[in-house]
Amino acid sequence: MNNVIVVASGKGGTGKSTVSVALAATFVQQNKRVLLIDCDCGMRGLDLMLDVEEEILFDCSDAVCGNCTAREAVYTGKNFNGLDLLAAPFDTDNEISPSVFKQLVDELREDYDYVIIDSPAGVGSGFATAASPADRALVVVNAEPTSVRGAQKIRRKLLELDIQDIRLIINRFDRRQFETLDCYEDLDEVIDATGIGLIAFVPLDLRLSAIIQNGLLGLNWCPAMTVFDCLAKRIEGARIPLAFKG
Repeated sequence: MNNVIVVASGKGGTGKSTVSVALAATFVQQNKRVLLIDCDCGMRGLDLMLDVEEEILFDCSDAVCGNCTAREAVYTGKNFNGLDLLAAPFDTDNEISPSVFKQLVDELREDYDYVIIDSPAGVGSGFATAASPADRALVVVNAEPTSVRGAQKIRRKLLELDIQDIRLIINRFDRRQFETLDCYEDLDEVIDATGIGLIAFVPLDLRLSAIIQNGLLGLNWCPAMTVFDCLAKRIEGARIPLAFKG
């Protein structure tokens, strides 16, 4: 089963972690069991978004070093029955190699319908580790030149890693801002520039960011979540139109 998804971006600030959490929560609402893995070594934040920061005793580096079993390093997010988290190490010295990380994910993946890996931004060693066990990739981009260039680099790296199933998410899209920037004639030009097939538009929704940053997604709803419901179904192969078309 191709159930391991890496969520990547070529630059920071695209909202990649918000996308990862919202997609994971949506799958759970559709009765899927989901493991969310934070791969941003030294900068972890998904424990805050799932409101379990006080509970974390072990992270993925502990699991591979033998300080605990893989399953002892997995924590269930508050307000999310069926959504588990494997946290990243706080210390960058504990960064895991791609081969070891792949073994860890392979040990856990059979317990879940989906494993969603939140990659660190860029194409450094942390990205290579995050992508190593992935069957498919979602590249998160904002409709601006620096983000688009980053997406181009991510696409090339993913193909080098033999990940062929790559789809694009245009995130935090605001029509007025897009027209004011005046960098692209239209959104088709953005999509063509990345070289990646589109799977979702996510509108700018500050409420979504606020809910997730406060660890309250399981208790609240906002209009942008409709987009993630559509995204989850499209990932599963449903032939449905985009929930938001920009």
